[in-house]
Amino acid sequence: MGNSQPPPANPRFVSASRSFAQHELEDLKSLFKSLAAQSQSNGRYISPSIFQAYFGLKGALGERMFNLVTQKRNDHKLTFEDLVVAKATYEKGTKDEIEEFIYQLLDVNDDGVLGRSDLESVVIAMLEIIFSMEISERGSNSHQDIVDVFLNAATFSKNGERSSNKSMSFEDFRSWCTLIPSARKFLGGLLTPPDPGRPGCQVPRLLCSENVHSSMLLLRKEYAWHIGGALSPHELEEWKLLYHSAMNGLSFNTFLGSISNDEGSAVLIIKDKEGHIYGGYASQPWERHGDFYGDMKSFLFQLYPKLAIYRPTGANSNLQWQISVQRASQMALVLVDVLITLVFFSRQALIKGIRSPIPHLATLVFPRPAKYIQK
Repeated sequence: MGNSQPPPANPRFVSASRSFAQHELEDLKSLFKSLAAQSQSNGRYISPSIFQAYFGLKGALGERMFNLVTQKRNDHKLTFEDLVVAKATYEKGTKDEIEEFIYQLLDVNDDGVLGRSDLESVVIAMLEIIFSMEISERGSNSHQDIVDVFLNAATFSKNGERSSNKSMSFEDFRSWCTLIPSARKFLGGLLTPPDPGRPGCQVPRLLCSENVHSSMLLLRKEYAWHIGGALSPHELEEWKLLYHSAMNGLSFNTFLGSISNDEGSAVLIIKDKEGHIYGGYASQPWERHGDFYGDMKSFLFQLYPKLAIYRPTGANSNLQWQISVQRASQMALVLVDVLITLVFFSRQALIKGIRSPIPHLATLVFPRPAKYIQK
């Protein structure tokens, strides 16, 4: 018969296994056995449909993730070794390794070129997963404007070798993730079960009066999810509408009273004359001060025509400011080296605007841990 030798161990699998504690490997083995049984493969592999159903993935994003996890073999068979190697890189690798994996994930056409169409396919799949919406072909669905704000935030600076169209470089991808941290969180957690604690999936619940129709609000749920990407999980539960210019009027005292009477962080959202939507997150309650205050958790954001988060540079601590003078109240939310002043209001500014009218202005406040807004 001779001495039969076991096949040599896959060196990538051996190395990847060292990234996990023994109980983690046992949990992965149990998961694999369960999914392989559902795949009716005699316990040998996981099928694409079972893989995508378990992890809550769909469309081009789900297909591409399966392709990467199976190391592009195109045999439609995900082995236990595949699962361990992929999770070791994607979840326990260095920052560069994880981001390189996600960068490859976005190349859904697998042609080595991350183009606008690739990114659009990923954004559509991402929105469908998070918000349980169906987004059809370009131009035929009202959700396309939301898809576009993600695409408009992207830079495509890499010259094509076989085409005149430019593509997204790795540095372009990293910049996009910095501008839209919610997308980075989501794309970095796709190999965890799709439960409420999955990274990048938590959407704040927006609270407002029953007589307020959603069409009146600037803050769409997709925008709230984008802003929440820069916040901690406990700040993403409930956001309460405190002030809306269309409902509460253009009294600056009313505005100040609405945002000053509640102890909590605040999100200020503005739509200008040109239709641009932007705002800022004030980490500390609004109070009258003769000098700047606040902390480095404050930031500015854009919502339309593109998404972006702008964090403080740390050049100084001039972050938040509210002051009253004899004839007018003035308020500012400042992030130095980003935009010197986001908001600088007087009574006339609320009515006529500074540089441009402000037709809609809304502020939302959410509680600190274990506290609720009393309004």
